[in-house]
Amino acid sequence: MNILALDTSLGACSAAVLRSAGPRQLRTLYAEMERGHAEALMPMAEEVLAQAEIGPRDLDLIASTLGPGSFTGVRIAIAAARGLALVTDAKLFGTDSLSVMARAALGAGLVPGGPFAVAVDARRGMLYFGLYDESARKLEGPLLTAPEDAAKLLPRRLQRAVGSGAQMLAVAAGGRAVEATLPSLQPSAAALADMALEGGWTSATLRPLYLRPPDAKPQVPAVERC
Repeated sequence: MNILALDTSLGACSAAVLRSAGPRQLRTLYAEMERGHAEALMPMAEEVLAQAEIGPRDLDLIASTLGPGSFTGVRIAIAAARGLALVTDAKLFGTDSLSVMARAALGAGLVPGGPFAVAVDARRGMLYFGLYDESARKLEGPLLTAPEDAAKLLPRRLQRAVGSGAQMLAVAAGGRAVEATLPSLQPSAAALADMALEGGWTSATLRPLYLRPPDAKPQVPAVERC
């Protein structure tokens, strides 16, 4: 199976191609960035396809993170995945960005043998929050929640939290010994590709996972006075 995975949901942009037939091959590009995802994504995708020596019509599956994340960033990878699927007849796979982060942390050997939390600073004193077991299987989330409320959900055995909001969660946990680590952790297209291969299921389409409304709101026209 040939899989193209795309992520633009948070503070990085990445693309990966996984070829599972014969000797497993993974080609990936990753760059941390606050903006510019739309301009960076497709050149990255073209490069990893070239490195894997396949063309878009050789793809069997196209995967994208669905959010949570920035309102614009979440839509970029989803739009690219949906557009490529239309012209290649590849199937679609999507999952939330926190689960991809959990898988990336696990794959790097950076989580303990027990449950752990992924916490991302969602601004305004809130967290994007998820709980995972020692195999990075989802236990809870993703949620948009205050650190204090997230702390109430932590299992007793949990010892570590990862992500840009991990320190906020550790402070909210009070007297509990929660180690905050990997503050720069981002979703990874390489981890997403592995999840797509193992998932064994596809989606008819991909839809953004927004846990909060966009900051920009349509203006209400002023009432004309007679």
